[in-house]
Amino acid sequence: MSTRPHAPARYAACALLAALAVAGCSDSPSAAQPATTASAPQKSSPEETCTELVSYWAKETLKGSKWSGLDWEQKGLSNEQYAIHEEIVAAGRAEARRQGREAGLKLIDRVAKQKCAAKNGATGSSENWRAPE
Repeated sequence: MSTRPHAPARYAACALLAALAVAGCSDSPSAAQPATTASAPQKSSPEETCTELVSYWAKETLKGSKWSGLDWEQKGLSNEQYAIHEEIVAAGRAEARRQGREAGLKLIDRVAKQKCAAKNGATGSSENWRAPE
């Protein structure tokens, strides 16, 4: 057993840093990195954020994912958004029983958009909700 068990990892890290430094000093643009102009990310409206969050978590619940059991705060939902979530999960389950899981998932997207728009993002009932940056 060596007295320096992490020495090989340190050498590898130093070699990686040296390679990155050399690659960063090149005058020519890298072929792997095309020159593009990145546009600034668009901020989502509260309605869009609500729709994305609520529909995502409702679909995860309908699918029975391992993360669907998180509470509303862990999911990043306001109280109002969670109420919408619960309502559309019930509707999605009913639709899935009638028409299949894909139909239930589509219904969730459609109803989440409608309800979040009707409630202006459903953010008013939560002190913890913050607009995405």
